[in-house]
Amino acid sequence: KTGLFDRLLLQDQPAVLNIDDPKLDELAARLEQSNQAIITIGHRPEADICIDNLRFTATGQEMRFTYEDIPRFVNLPLRGKFQAENVLMAAALVIAAGAKPAAVFETLEHLTTVRGRMELAAQRENGALVFVDFAHTPDALEKAISALRPHVLGRLVAVIGAGGDRDPFKRPLMGAAAAGAADFVFVTDDNPRSEDPNEIRKMVISGMPEPAHVKEVGDRAEAILRAVDMLKPGDVLLIAGKGHETGQVIGDDILPFDDVEQASLAVAALDGGLV
Repeated sequence: KTGLFDRLLLQDQPAVLNIDDPKLDELAARLEQSNQAIITIGHRPEADICIDNLRFTATGQEMRFTYEDIPRFVNLPLRGKFQAENVLMAAALVIAAGAKPAAVFETLEHLTTVRGRMELAAQRENGALVFVDFAHTPDALEKAISALRPHVLGRLVAVIGAGGDRDPFKRPLMGAAAAGAADFVFVTDDNPRSEDPNEIRKMVISGMPEPAHVKEVGDRAEAILRAVDMLKPGDVLLIAGKGHETGQVIGDDILPFDDVEQASLAVAALDGGLV
């Protein structure tokens, strides 16, 4: 990534860095050698845009930050600490391009998620929330569940799977990541392709140390329905793996399937919204 600064950053354009990045000093020293201006964001008080406090809510996070010695407050409609950092990184880039800081900060409350990336898919009548995310690697899955955790008052439930004709060694790691971060896990199918979906699920479950908190449901729509059905007030469900995808790959066929749509249908069926 450091090569991007060499190839794309013009001499008169400042670089925006996360001051909490462990590689900050190395990268900053490299930029300073070429007299490149640097703007920093992060949680350390010396950051140019300093995150003073984050208060997590069910709908997002209340973010307090300081820029040019002026305290500011934003209701950010995005979940996860990393989202606050990403948003301020983007804001710093826009300010560096010449936009007025006040105008930039005013837009932050109106941001929306990218489809299939920590997307709020549905909400039950009891207030429980359902999110869809594309996380399909052990690291991404653990980070997605952990990012939601501060927003959860009750249990955090996850629906996961692993793709067929892909790296089989990551499957137990997917199970371990989910079991270690969530309170209850449904293991289901996620694009089995040419492989036996039963064997894929077994490999995922083999990495889970607490089988009492795991339910195997091969049919993905049924798994989502069961997961939504168990949600109580304060609970949150994360449906991981497919994100923006609109199909389930089984053999040579691609069957229509949308996690967001299935979550909405499940909530409607359980809360009396379907006629």
